Amino acid sequence: MLRNGAAGGGGPAAGGAAGHRPVRVWCDGCYDMVHYGHSNQLRQARAMGDYLIVGVHTDEEIAKHKGPPVFTQEERYKMVQAIKWVDEIAPGAPYVTTLETLDKYNCDFCVHGDDITLTIDGKDTYEEVKTAGRYRECKRTQGVSTTDLVGRMLLMTKAHHSNIDEDLDYRKHTDNFGKGPKGHSPWTGVSQFLQTSQKIIQFASGKEPQPGDTIIYVAGAFDLFHIGHVDFLEKVHQLSERPYIIAGLHFDQEVNRYKGKNYPIMNIHERTLSVLACRYVSEVVIGAPYAVTADLLDHFRVTLVCHGMTEVVSDKDGSDPYEEPKRRGIFQLVDSGSNLTTDLIVQRIIKNRLEFEARNQKKEAKELAVLEAMKKLEEKH
Repeated sequence: MLRNGAAGGGGPAAGGAAGHRPVRVWCDGCYDMVHYGHSNQLRQARAMGDYLIVGVHTDEEIAKHKGPPVFTQEERYKMVQAIKWVDEIAPGAPYVTTLETLDKYNCDFCVHGDDITLTIDGKDTYEEVKTAGRYRECKRTQGVSTTDLVGRMLLMTKAHHSNIDEDLDYRKHTDNFGKGPKGHSPWTGVSQFLQTSQKIIQFASGKEPQPGDTIIYVAGAFDLFHIGHVDFLEKVHQLSERPYIIAGLHFDQEVNRYKGKNYPIMNIHERTLSVLACRYVSEVVIGAPYAVTADLLDHFRVTLVCHGMTEVVSDKDGSDPYEEPKRRGIFQLVDSGSNLTTDLIVQRIIKNRLEFEARNQKKEAKELAVLEAMKKLEEKH
C-alpha cells in the first residue's frame, strides 16, 4: 500500500468532507506500458472521490485474456504506485470487475474510460458493476494508446515528433496498424495527441519551492517514461528531507541528435505529461537546454544536479553538458539500481512483435463485433 503524498488536482484529502465518510474509488487494469493516457484516467477517477485504489492484474490473467504483457507484474505495480493520484494499489486484481472486489476494498464505485474492455469470450468486463449502478465513466485521452506507441516503435519513422511533417509511412501505418480486415475500431486506432494548456495545468502540481527545500535538477529525454526512470527519480527523491525535483526535458530534435534512430518515441508534449504524473517530480522544464548552464542553475536556485549511470553524450561543440554544475561542486551521479532503458523496452516489444500484431488484429475484431451488436440493438429499438 502506498499513501499519496503529492496528489495535485485530486479531490479533498482522504478524510473526506467534515463528518462524511471518504468516497473510495476503484480503478483496475493491466497498466502495461503505462502512459499519460492511463495517468489521466487515474487523475479523473481520483477527482471523483477522496481515496483511489488501483487494482493491477497479474501476468497470468493478462496472458489469458490479451496475450503476454511487456512488463512483469512487479514492474507494473511499481509504475502505478509512482503515479501521484494513486493512494493504494491492489496487486493481483481479477480481470473481471465484480461487486465482491468493490466490497472487499470498501469502494463505492469503479471508474473506467469510455472504451470497451472485453474478456477472452467477448463479454464486457464491467457488466456486473454497471448493472448494480456502481460504475462511473471518465473520458479517454485522445491521441494515445499502447497500440499507437507500439506502432511508432515498430515503424522507425519520425512522424510522431513535433515540428516534423507527417510522412507517408506513418499515414499508411495509421491506416493498417489499428485496423482489422473489416474496418476500423475507434478504440484501438492511431490518432495524434493535441497538447493544451489546460491539460498541463491538470497534471502540474502547482507547488512552488518553499524555504528549506532542496532544489534538485535532473535532465534527459524521459522517453516512454518507464520503471528505470521511476527508480532513478525515487533514489534522487531520497537524497533530501525536503526534495523539490525539477526535470528538464529536451526537445525532440535534441533527443534525436544524441539518441538517433526514431527517438524519442514520445514527443515533447507527451513526455511532459508523463513526467508530471510522477509523484517524485515537482516541476518540468519543457525544452530544457542540453547544457546545464549557469543561467539555468541561478534561475531555479538549484542546489544539486543529478544524472543516472547512463552515458552522457557531449554537446554539439564537444563540451560536457554538466561542466557548470561540476565546476560548482553540485553534480552527483545516482545509481538507480535498474538497468532498464528505453532501448531495452523497445527491444522487448520488437521481440514480441508478431504476438502484438496478432493481438491487435484480434482486439479490433472483438471490438468491431461488439459495435455491430450495439448497432443491431439500436436498430431494433
